[in-house]
Amino acid sequence: MGSRTTSATFTPVSWDEKEVRATEGPRLARASVVNDYAGGIEAGGSACEYALVYVTEKTGVFSGMEVLTGAVDGREGTFVVRQSGTFDEDGTIRCTFDVAPGSATGALTGLTGDGSYEVRLGAEKVAVTFTYSLA
Repeated sequence: MGSRTTSATFTPVSWDEKEVRATEGPRLARASVVNDYAGGIEAGGSACEYALVYVTEKTGVFSGMEVLTGAVDGREGTFVVRQSGTFDEDGTIRCTFDVAPGSATGALTGLTGDGSYEVRLGAEKVAVTFTYSLA
């Protein structure tokens, strides 16, 4: 199968953030997050873990792993995405992600791909673009 692009939205369900280390400079935190996906990616109740570095109170970087169980364009299975992003003073969050190699199961076995999103803090839904292929 050749490369395909699909779009989806996710709705944040929960965000549980805890400070890991407080210092005079950058601050380290971790967050356990649940999202619901709809559209080209259908996955309710994802499991996501982020590591965040606050450079200031409102700016920083993050990375994380998210497990999605559901379907991509109707093909069912589970896969993991690796995420990396930034958050800015104006509340803009930018994230790129890719499928963790070998993580896909079921009808998604062999899934590879990457995607991105950009959103303002506090948005009820987040639009995601995902380009993928199946072996």
